[in-house]
Amino acid sequence: MQLYGEEIGSRLLLGTAQYPSPQILAEAVKTSGTEIITVSLRREGADGAGTGFWQLIKELGVKILPNTAGCHTAKEAVTTAQMAREVFGTNWIKLEVIGHSDNLQPDVFGLVEAARILSDEGFQVFPYTTDDLVVGEKLLEAGCEVLMPWGAPIGSGQGLRNPDALRAMRAHFPNVPLIVDAGIGRPSDACMAMELGMDAVLLNTAVAKAGDPAVMGAAMAQAIEAGRQGYAAQMMERRDMAVPSTPILGMAVFD
Repeated sequence: MQLYGEEIGSRLLLGTAQYPSPQILAEAVKTSGTEIITVSLRREGADGAGTGFWQLIKELGVKILPNTAGCHTAKEAVTTAQMAREVFGTNWIKLEVIGHSDNLQPDVFGLVEAARILSDEGFQVFPYTTDDLVVGEKLLEAGCEVLMPWGAPIGSGQGLRNPDALRAMRAHFPNVPLIVDAGIGRPSDACMAMELGMDAVLLNTAVAKAGDPAVMGAAMAQAIEAGRQGYAAQMMERRDMAVPSTPILGMAVFD
């Protein structure tokens, strides 16, 4: 998988919030095999003081994707992204501009505005967006090279509420990396996303709030790999009628 010119081996991106302890987070990151984790700017100050979270992340040896979680305007998101680049030393940014306080749906107007500003400033933007094709086109025009459509509201665990829309995105943007972000609750959800042709899955709550986050991280990784292989193998289409798996031609005839 190529993301802004960088080759990434794992198709699982993992969030770092809500884990019972830093040690359990570290275990989940390792068992999942992820190479990219998302980090909110609020988790650590620029001086590295406080919880030592930044030191833990550095020891994991994974790539950091800072995010603008909690921002509700383009201005807030741009300012947060600028600070995140100073703190984490990367041009990568997961761009969130939240428009609805209940379902945390992106404000697509503010999202496109912020994406254009940040792209002009040299950021490599990973936009958390809806599954709308027109919004996707606008984000690509704004300079994004990756799209991150939601599967369902953040933290809901509802899985893929509109698989047809994601399938349409894959057909409409055949050469754009598509990463399902938000709503994944079970390994089967992650597998389904990959079977639809998505390039990767970003999840957090499903692992962090599992009874055993380390085991769930491994389960998600296996599901994503299985789904990707299924898509690559060109799975059979569903049929309305039964079709015998054993050919009837040449069968014995009994009177």
